[in-house]
Amino acid sequence: MSLLSRLVALACLGAATLAAQAQTEVTAVLAGHALLPHDTTVAAPRDAGAFFATAGKFTAPSRLRTETIGAIPANTFVGDPKHPRASGGALPVRGQSVQGFSAIVSLGGDRFLAMSDNGFGSKINSQDALLMVHRLKVDWASGRVQREHTTFLRDPQRRIPFAIQNEATRERYLTGADLDIESLQQVGDEWWIGDEFGPYVIRFDAQGRALGLIETQVGDRTYRSPDHYLQGRLPNYPGEAGGWEVRRSGGFEPMAKSPDGRLLYPMFEWPLWDAAARAPESHEGRPYTRILELDVASRHYTGRQWKYRFEAAGNVAADFQLLDATTGLVIERDDATEGAGPGCPDAPRTDCFTRPAKFKRIYKIDLAQADADGFVKKIAFIDLTKIANPKRQAHAGPNEEVFVLPHLGPEGLTVVDASHIVVVNDNNFPFSSGRRLGQPDDNELTLLDIGALVDAK
Repeated sequence: MSLLSRLVALACLGAATLAAQAQTEVTAVLAGHALLPHDTTVAAPRDAGAFFATAGKFTAPSRLRTETIGAIPANTFVGDPKHPRASGGALPVRGQSVQGFSAIVSLGGDRFLAMSDNGFGSKINSQDALLMVHRLKVDWASGRVQREHTTFLRDPQRRIPFAIQNEATRERYLTGADLDIESLQQVGDEWWIGDEFGPYVIRFDAQGRALGLIETQVGDRTYRSPDHYLQGRLPNYPGEAGGWEVRRSGGFEPMAKSPDGRLLYPMFEWPLWDAAARAPESHEGRPYTRILELDVASRHYTGRQWKYRFEAAGNVAADFQLLDATTGLVIERDDATEGAGPGCPDAPRTDCFTRPAKFKRIYKIDLAQADADGFVKKIAFIDLTKIANPKRQAHAGPNEEVFVLPHLGPEGLTVVDASHIVVVNDNNFPFSSGRRLGQPDDNELTLLDIGALVDAK
């Protein structure tokens, strides 16, 4: 029996026995694959100013300005952190880097909204990176992605209540020094975006103009990270005297929307800090994170919460989307990657593939079946490193019977129809090289048939 046959048999067996076995693994089938090249750029708006004609000028270790295009070579996060490898990418770039996608929204058919991450990894080095949402058209047959339009986020009406990079300008374009945008939902004719610096939820109109910012205040408790705008007034240790308890870069990476659009479900990427235990929140030795509920009409949190238990310490929640009123999908992944595969030399080589990452899964969960302690039920999962590929539809990587998403960060998913989703990766341009050593990761859109997962009980 071929490996593909065994995977399909596993899916059938898993679907038949899910009632007795929680968290059964089922198989996803590759239904389409398309790429936007890693070096895709877009010109900044003319009224943004000359400063934004290039991006990545402050990414050198010294953080001093470097104007020469491509003068700062990038190392990859893939492999042993003690032995970094050249990614093949370099900064600065001319224009604004479209770079990695942290969120995606299906617009129906072959069109999607995709949101670029906030820049080059931190507030400090992303002052010249503008925040953007793109409309994409995907041709699954050819594997090509067309960027039809880019909307630059801005705050001309001063709805952001703290000082921003472009404070004194007319349009006040937002940058990676202002917000770390990670999750996106379309609510009526507005975009609601989850951030990690606050963490905040920020409302925008479809022209990219900020409409308001919602603090993470749940009852009498306000959740903040070290990058909150009050950072200079907060203790620089967690959980004490009003200090932070949301880990840096641990805010609203995931955010789901109810089918009727009345509620949003921001979810913390990492466990919160438990001040009493002086450690990340955990239960019976396993870390967990929290799902909140935000009422769209009132723009306030309802106070309802759920807990999501991770399979292992170090895992994170990368996205969360609902299938119906109570069941949904969560990307749970490790925050690490593997090194080079067998036979790969220490020096990068373009024909040398990396080994699959260890833990990249999508879980089906049920909020309605939460236990007495508030933990959601994890019903079943698919493994993104073991995707069945019977029709050989991959346009990157080995196009074999088992397809792998080897990236550091599968970070976004959107529900396309009753049995299909699209998964996108944040390529951390130019720092990640998970698909092929020595070459920066492209922006990959992966269409998956997850009928077995949807049907899991």
